[in-house]
Amino acid sequence: MAGRVTAVSSNAAYSFSKPNRTHVTLLAGLGVEGDVHAGETIRHQFRMTYEPDLPNLRQVHLMHEELFDELALKGHAVAAGQLGENITTRGVDLLGLPTGTLLHLGEQAVIEVTGLRNPCAKINDFRPGLLGEVFALDPVSGDFTFKSGIMAVVRRGGRVRPDDAVEAELPPGPHRPLERV
Repeated sequence: MAGRVTAVSSNAAYSFSKPNRTHVTLLAGLGVEGDVHAGETIRHQFRMTYEPDLPNLRQVHLMHEELFDELALKGHAVAAGQLGENITTRGVDLLGLPTGTLLHLGEQAVIEVTGLRNPCAKINDFRPGLLGEVFALDPVSGDFTFKSGIMAVVRRGGRVRPDDAVEAELPPGPHRPLERV
């Protein structure tokens, strides 16, 4: 499965959206250099209050640009970085990857997929009604659908830019489906 990076974003301060950059530098074991969510332990603002010492499984947030196309058809204009992701991709079925997939980004960087992003209610503050488009409960099965991207940790650092290649390396089977982290 091959794809490409379409945008990279980071923010040194807690805010919902992240400005696009010409590049980001991934640091092994930490995340995106200069991003508020980089660190060995949890950096998610809410979760730090009750789980401050747990490992940071959310060092890098990735989102598939195809979601923006889908949302546009439903009247929601969303662009790269606006939902807080660090890396926006096209041509990679991020939500279909198993836990432990290695994503090779550009020439050097390697990240390991840890799980699904759990969307928060702030999405509706950004665009009213958007939460229902990226998070839904199936009334028949009772299963949740999470479409707001995936989370990963940095295994090998490196610079990532728009138009860099994305190559997925699946882990040995049996594969575990993504769960929220």
